[in-house]
Amino acid sequence: MRKFYLLLLTAALLHPLMAQDKSKSDKHVVYQMMFHLWGNQQTQVKRNGSASENGVTKFKDISEKGLKALKKKGYSHLYTTGILEHATMEDMTAYGSPLDHPHVVKGRAGSPFAIKDYYDVNPFLADKPAERMQEFAAMLDRVHKADLKLVLDFVPNHLARAYHSDMKPAGVVDFGQNDNKDLSFSSNNNFYYLPGTQFTVPAGVNPPVPVTVPYTEIPAKVSGNNVFSAQPSIHDWFETVKLNYGVDLQHGNQTHFDPIPDTWLKMTEVLLYWTKKGVDGFRCDMAEMVPVEFWAYAIPKVKALNPEAIFIAEIYNPAEYRNYIFKGGFDYLYDKVGLYDGIRHIMEKKPGATTADITRVWQQESGDFANHMLRFLENHDETRLNTPAFAANNFWSTIPGMVLTASMHDGPLMIYFGQEFGEKAQEIEGFNEADDRTTMFDFYRVDTHQRWVNGGKFDGGELTADEKVIDSFYTDLLAWVNSSCVIQLGKFFDLQYAQNAGYPKDKVYSYLRYLEKDRNLIICNFDSVDHSFAVEIPTLALDMMGVKSVQWKEEKAFLPPASSAVKVEGNHIQIPANSALIITL
Repeated sequence: MRKFYLLLLTAALLHPLMAQDKSKSDKHVVYQMMFHLWGNQQTQVKRNGSASENGVTKFKDISEKGLKALKKKGYSHLYTTGILEHATMEDMTAYGSPLDHPHVVKGRAGSPFAIKDYYDVNPFLADKPAERMQEFAAMLDRVHKADLKLVLDFVPNHLARAYHSDMKPAGVVDFGQNDNKDLSFSSNNNFYYLPGTQFTVPAGVNPPVPVTVPYTEIPAKVSGNNVFSAQPSIHDWFETVKLNYGVDLQHGNQTHFDPIPDTWLKMTEVLLYWTKKGVDGFRCDMAEMVPVEFWAYAIPKVKALNPEAIFIAEIYNPAEYRNYIFKGGFDYLYDKVGLYDGIRHIMEKKPGATTADITRVWQQESGDFANHMLRFLENHDETRLNTPAFAANNFWSTIPGMVLTASMHDGPLMIYFGQEFGEKAQEIEGFNEADDRTTMFDFYRVDTHQRWVNGGKFDGGELTADEKVIDSFYTDLLAWVNSSCVIQLGKFFDLQYAQNAGYPKDKVYSYLRYLEKDRNLIICNFDSVDHSFAVEIPTLALDMMGVKSVQWKEEKAFLPPASSAVKVEGNHIQIPANSALIITL
């Protein structure tokens, strides 16, 4: 078994993608903003409040001062969720946007992933809604002047049940406008249909605004999560309609890609439209529900306009990772079911969860293309770290998890706004009901983030003492990540297999990041107790680093408050609970 492990290890480390002499780093630091919440400073809010009652971000709120603060924290890209116009219960008819039926809108604000105009931004984000595109352009200019890049949410798999573009360029035809609704499937159609049926609103849908007329859809269209039923459940993506990319889902996923399906052409034009406006990249929602052939068609066209544009795929099937990178052309993929799940299970103290789950990520999933994996411990879909369900009532277990997430390989890192202050997301906002996630469906506040914004000062002046400690940890972590050539460009070596019986391998994870002349040993203690042990550097690792021996020197430690002391005596380590140690070799 040991010999087999060594063969696996050597193969992974010698793979061209791992061994290449990289001169350009993929170690971007992405900051996700739930856009309609990020700039809202209104503290007096109520459940199911409107934008005027509870407040909402305006494009001007992404100010020069705020952007400088984000740049100073170490971010390189702003991933903005919820800018494209989506279905909402707000009345925007005065600005050319048709009223959406409340029965097919989730929450007072609506879902950012139920797009109703791919060529427009949400009118309620503008001070002067009629001039919203000009206000968006001015914000984008401020972002670029702050030496940041803007990543737009692109939602290719589904759109709002009532799609209508009032801002589309001349010659563009709306999705579904020319569909033959008598056919359940046609490669010329933009949607899938259920002929002879009428859509039924799911039981349990109770909008917080008056409803005077029923919602009518004949024939019913297939819902966004591939539900071929005129009566989807309230747990389905019933507020969205599945887009048809030429795959006959009801007949063995037969593909009809020649001639190019109309949806391919329409969606490529959307990507080109925003690229021409200066957007720097796209986070692509549920990208694996769209055929990889479409991405292989569309992404090169965008990169012909802007070779530096980045594409991030939300994807959850490791078997498709290679396909979406090397065929589809994606720069980065979500590392959710691999690294995120492995770390989370350890932090949750799930039975049987060990650091072997982390080793499995590079061995079996992404070891030879780890620079393409976007790592995170929070995003809008997942529960907040500082909740009993995640950190098991020990928030400082965040430290080893975040250090590992940030430094294990040289791919990008993502932080979700409020994460850096320990946001708990425990309020009942409206459609979202205190599920340990920050709402994306409601107009509301994000308490810790608001107190960091501090009335537009962006100085964290209203944070508590504990929140300031958490913020300092993230600031320190990102400063290290951004300044370390080893973390930016170095190779990786997993040390777990080489440790002796006294090493607590289930709860401690050790690995090397190294360049020709720089070498770091990183040790992450996920346990809630201190540990003392020796760390073995095997001959194979020394050979890979091109040295015969190493000297050990503590470089940096990330520690919870009131921790015991770190000790480094040769290869013997004493490391406190819930901490991470960086040693120069």
